[in-house]
Amino acid sequence: MSLIHRYKSNGMNIVLDINSGCIHLVDEVTYQVLPLLEEGLDTEEIAGRLSPDFTPEEVRTAVGECRTLAEQGMLFSKDIYEKAIDAFTENRQTVVKAMCLHIAHDCNLACRYCFAEEGEYHGRRALMSFEAGKKALDLLIESSGARKNLEVDFFGGEPLLNWDVVKQLVAYGRSREAECNKKFRFTLTTNGVLLNDEVMEFCNREMGNVVLSIDGRKEVHDHMRPFRKGAGSYDLIVPKFQKFAESRHQDKYYVRGTFTHYNLDFAKDVLHLADLGFKQISVEPVVAPPEEDYAIREEDIPVILEQYDILAREMIRREKEGRGFNFFHFMIDLTGGPCVYKRLSGCGSGTEYLAVTPWGDLYPCHQFVGEEEYLMGNVDEGIVRKDIADRFGHCNVYTKPECRDCFARFYCSGGCAANAFHFTGDILGNYSIGCELQRKRVECAIMIKAALAE
Repeated sequence: MSLIHRYKSNGMNIVLDINSGCIHLVDEVTYQVLPLLEEGLDTEEIAGRLSPDFTPEEVRTAVGECRTLAEQGMLFSKDIYEKAIDAFTENRQTVVKAMCLHIAHDCNLACRYCFAEEGEYHGRRALMSFEAGKKALDLLIESSGARKNLEVDFFGGEPLLNWDVVKQLVAYGRSREAECNKKFRFTLTTNGVLLNDEVMEFCNREMGNVVLSIDGRKEVHDHMRPFRKGAGSYDLIVPKFQKFAESRHQDKYYVRGTFTHYNLDFAKDVLHLADLGFKQISVEPVVAPPEEDYAIREEDIPVILEQYDILAREMIRREKEGRGFNFFHFMIDLTGGPCVYKRLSGCGSGTEYLAVTPWGDLYPCHQFVGEEEYLMGNVDEGIVRKDIADRFGHCNVYTKPECRDCFARFYCSGGCAANAFHFTGDILGNYSIGCELQRKRVECAIMIKAALAE
């Protein structure tokens, strides 16, 4: 298992010390010395291997610098987490701190790639009642232990189809904060069709974050996100989204898109959104069965990797010109980041985070809704299938075999359990295409940080 990851990007030789997270920009001789040093070769052997490209003196200098960094714990550092993860998993007191309320299993669009099947989630159309949502919030409060800050995401389908209940549940949650010593952070995901001034005003007062669904260029968006009768939705939603983003001072929101096999040049879609004035952007690869015509395929990967490089270089240029923007998948905190357990085990689905259907069933997350083997309980009885929670609680980068040797494991935390399940039948599996793209995104994110720090 290598302790370092080295790669070339945008004219830089970049070295990641995997376990410490230290980043090094190195010259060519050091770049070539590092793998030989990790093999255990001594200085003279390394000099012999690299002759005549580098002189013995150049090699000796590079080796000396690398050994100094290693002594300081910044290079070839050991993994101190693997031996501790089992005890941590067994002893930690897990509390539920977040819920995704499926406020509407219905939608006014017919997006071609929607895993929720126009909001139906392998089942029936339904709107969550205030009573069911109230029970969900009560369960969240009761299951959160001493945790003060709780998160509730209003999701669908399209949540604005059930807007009155959204408002009622926000009011109910706020009414219980003081008595329970809790603080709710509400969020909302919307396609924007029903977005209006009243919704914007309410969200700006009550919602900690809002996700606005748009795929990029008009032709791309309208092809994948039409109304049920076929008309596109781009022209309707763009002015609303622009107004909303400005009303939130270009903060605490994301325009969130999906790219597919049909727009592998998705960097153009990201930049289109930036040119529309959006500063918080997320455009993600579709996750779909291989038989779907829009699915990402193995042969698409080289094109996608190149697109990430194109996007990263353009983001650097725009940032230096004073017109930068954030791209969700390139946002990495190299100085702190999430706690160790979160870096090892991911989003908390099935343990700290649950999805609730309109009729009150509990699932590990929104992407498991409708998969009956992952039905965990309901808002009346709570979590009945504690074995499912336990299985998710033991899902981490050390229990997923393909994560153990991956340099990006502490950044992606083992990837999405739902994607793993849908592609391998096991939450401990890995969605291989997703892993390839994630590794590239980590490389680009580190490169951007390095380029802007110069």
